[in-house]
Amino acid sequence: MAPTAAVDHPTAPDLAGWSRVARQAVGTAYPWMPGHTVTGPDDGVLVPERLHPAFHGSLDWHSCVHMLWSLLRLVDGYAEALGDPERAAAVALLGERLTEEHVAVEVDYLRARLSFERPYGWAWAAQLAAAAREAAHPDAASWAVSIRPLADVLADHVLAWLPRQTYPVRHGKHQNDAFALTLLIDAYDRLGRPDVVDACRRRAVDWFGADSEAPTAWEPGGTDFLSPALTEALLMGRVLDPDRYAAWLAGFLPGLGRGGHAHLLAVPDVVDPTDGQYAHLLGLALSRAWALRELAAYPGLDDVADTLRAGADAQEAAVVEQITDGDFMATHWLVSFALLARGELRRG
Repeated sequence: MAPTAAVDHPTAPDLAGWSRVARQAVGTAYPWMPGHTVTGPDDGVLVPERLHPAFHGSLDWHSCVHMLWSLLRLVDGYAEALGDPERAAAVALLGERLTEEHVAVEVDYLRARLSFERPYGWAWAAQLAAAAREAAHPDAASWAVSIRPLADVLADHVLAWLPRQTYPVRHGKHQNDAFALTLLIDAYDRLGRPDVVDACRRRAVDWFGADSEAPTAWEPGGTDFLSPALTEALLMGRVLDPDRYAAWLAGFLPGLGRGGHAHLLAVPDVVDPTDGQYAHLLGLALSRAWALRELAAYPGLDDVADTLRAGADAQEAAVVEQITDGDFMATHWLVSFALLARGELRRG
């Protein structure tokens, strides 16, 4: 089943505030976590705008990528809510970063470092390329041309990676393969790369198709921003036909919404949201909201849809203030997960 369209629910978003905080995060050069592997004595110049002219700021490469995705989504889908000054500022930042010259440096970097940002950053970069291709804003066509080589080199990376990784990564952080495959399948379908989509779908079935009785009592991990079980459930809903998926989900999350796995609907306890690792739990609430809302739309869960949506609403409401008013360890990335929670992975 395809992802759901944007949904209606109680929390009213401050969309202009989301755009503003995304711009501020991307424009914040330090602190910076480059994740740079030094390949020799002449490869040690760590200046953000030189190493990553398109994707610097927002603490790290992947957060910058998905905050630019957030800005593009906001500009394209919520222009009126942003207002003229904020919309113009967001467009200017996108135009400044997404140039052919800047992206060419990023492409060369990725070609030289085959595992850099695998798979989380790859998946978000593919989403950025797909969003640029589909955006109606008149400047988006040039952004799409600039980003296309990035999507192409990452397609090559994905096709080379999947056959070599024997076992999936299942924890609730950046290397979670179910999350990456969900974003990659969606993005490369929209980018017209059925070879990548088919490879991702086959690997998803290989890795997860026989899973049952998800051990959700182990969730959440202390620094998770994804639910391993709910994220896997979202992925398999995209790769299995409806009848097979209904049987798979019943075996994987038996009793969901009927008393089983109830702690997945509960808001995570975040004691210190100023710590970058513990702030991940704020994102966990938002990614759970995304998953629960999407699962509520599947046939077979109609009788518990209201329960799942109520859980999603509670998760989102508990962290919405942190999106714009929290510490930088939260504000440098949460907008993107707030948009996922509102159904923005793919607008139908």
